Amino acid sequence: MSEELTAKICAPCRGGIPPLPREEAEKLLNQAAGWTLEGDAHHIFRRFKFGDFALSLAFVNMVGALAEQEGHHPDITFGWGYVEITIFSHEIDGLHENDFILAAKINQI
Repeated sequence: MSEELTAKICAPCRGGIPPLPREEAEKLLNQAAGWTLEGDAHHIFRRFKFGDFALSLAFVNMVGALAEQEGHHPDITFGWGYVEITIFSHEIDGLHENDFILAAKINQI
């Protein structure tokens, strides 16, 4: 099912629309394995584990390149052996389909 999301491209979100309701966010979350719905369905989150700092940094760089390609930028925290990613659409201060598209594509890295 994640193929549906990974085949899509993040469309520019200019605001002026409401964030996804929890029910729609939960349906899309089923297509982004490993991600959790957080903050009363405000954002999605995932923690990735790695064997050392260099692997964490390499992953962050790949996620950054993907984010630039998609024009959709997550919040990323990383250190020795871990990367934490939070995704939401800043323009609407909540979730949009783009967030789940990016999450599904990050899962492919």
